[in-house]
Amino acid sequence: MKIHWCGTGLSAIPGLRRLLEGGYPVVVWNRTVEKAEAEVGDLTSDIRAFSLEAVTEALEPGDIAVSMLPADLHVPLASACLQANAHFVCSSYVSPEMAALDGAAKEKGLSLVNEVGLDPGIDHVFADDLVARLRALAPEAPEVSFTSYCGGFPKVANDFRYKFSWSPLGVLKALRSPSRSLKDGQELHVARPWDAITPYENPLPGGEVFEAYPNRDSVPFIAQYGFDESWQVKDFVRGTLRLGGWATAWEGLFREIETLTGPGGDARLREISDGLWDSHAYDEGEADRVVMFVRLTAEAQGKPVFDQAWAMDASDRPEGSAMGRLVSVSVALAIEALVAARLVPGVVTASNAADPLFAEDIRSEWLSEVEEMSDVLERIDFLG
Repeated sequence: MKIHWCGTGLSAIPGLRRLLEGGYPVVVWNRTVEKAEAEVGDLTSDIRAFSLEAVTEALEPGDIAVSMLPADLHVPLASACLQANAHFVCSSYVSPEMAALDGAAKEKGLSLVNEVGLDPGIDHVFADDLVARLRALAPEAPEVSFTSYCGGFPKVANDFRYKFSWSPLGVLKALRSPSRSLKDGQELHVARPWDAITPYENPLPGGEVFEAYPNRDSVPFIAQYGFDESWQVKDFVRGTLRLGGWATAWEGLFREIETLTGPGGDARLREISDGLWDSHAYDEGEADRVVMFVRLTAEAQGKPVFDQAWAMDASDRPEGSAMGRLVSVSVALAIEALVAARLVPGVVTASNAADPLFAEDIRSEWLSEVEEMSDVLERIDFLG
């Protein structure tokens, strides 16, 4: 069995080094071999030039392919794994094309593991923990509200209120995407994030206020998180946090992005991305910060019966950025569980009510690891 780790960008290195230092049989693949050698050459000499064809040819039954690659390569690599009777791991959201591979993976007893990074990933584990606690309390037909927010930004704020650790194009595309969430029991559809920015106060001491907005489609996660059918869901949103002042700093950018359409608009978006990468990329050694707050509340017969949150705050360390550490070490944890045959077959994520990837014992291990990676990790009970 070999682990084929594909991609050695900034968000890949801490987890990759963890596996190499742990003695796992890892083959490192990267488009530029020299860049990978600079990052992990002190730990391995098995570093190869990446191409989908080369990895496909190298895969053997029982191997694991890890995609830290652009999103358009996840499904092709997962499909190659199915053909080779190998497993697959990545941190990204499950796409419809990936979900379509579930039956074939189960039939072959293979795990195609997704959503095991930071967001999605760690947020799922926090949500699972809170849902399990509310289920144990077993209130009768409660009205519940759920929020999950995550953000990454420079530890020392700049005038732009943000910096990029990889190509800005993904962030810009996300700003053009609509979102769906629940507010006051009704679906809330937002065409652009800047149409729904609200203040969000850090529940940890200090009174810091962020800017929050809903992201993607939150509604399917009600089922994925295993909400009981008797729960009346009032509010449910998964979203993004930015530093205070972000909307003002980006206002001109928002105005241009909303005018872009068609191939010409896509070309202009790439131009904007290149410009932002030149002017607002992280400097070498510059400290970053990641925050995440996942909260679940419930009322029964008009009285609060549950109100708890996981609050995480993490900063850059000598071994790597907070973002890189939280994303890639989380991926490494999933790989370690897969090697130990602790995961179920099929297309699975860090939270799935039907096919739970992390049973309670694995979730506890994950939480302990997250605590080690964080400056602050607290489960707050607002009802005391």
